[in-house]
Amino acid sequence: MKEQVKEKLGNKIQEWKEPSARRIYFSVDKKDIFEVVKILFKDLSLRFSTASAVDTPQGLEIIYHFSFDHSGEFYSVRVFIEDKKNPEVDSITPLFVGADWIEREIWEMFGINFKGHPNLKRLLLAEDWPEGEYPLRQKS
Repeated sequence: MKEQVKEKLGNKIQEWKEPSARRIYFSVDKKDIFEVVKILFKDLSLRFSTASAVDTPQGLEIIYHFSFDHSGEFYSVRVFIEDKKNPEVDSITPLFVGADWIEREIWEMFGINFKGHPNLKRLLLAEDWPEGEYPLRQKS
């Protein structure tokens, strides 16, 4: 499957790491995430597991986790968002509804806007939580 992923994604892959035989990490430009996820999910039949985010001194990072259940391989796709003042990336929810809640959680906790998400609204925080405050963002 690794060679198929590399072949299908080609120059969209910016960095590729294999810390173990079944654990693969690669980075893509945030503008390519929708197309990359579509290829992984629709063309290569990888299963979306979840996504995670982290606030770093350089920017915000989202990692989309996929599994290829036939081989037990896990593919983690990283996108990096430098603009912390207006962080946004395309939503993958239009590809599969399973991304809905995790994108809402990341939006709420990190303030990352998912363009094209059909229902970005609070999921975890109280309705009276202060607008523009994100619990998992580092304080500047």
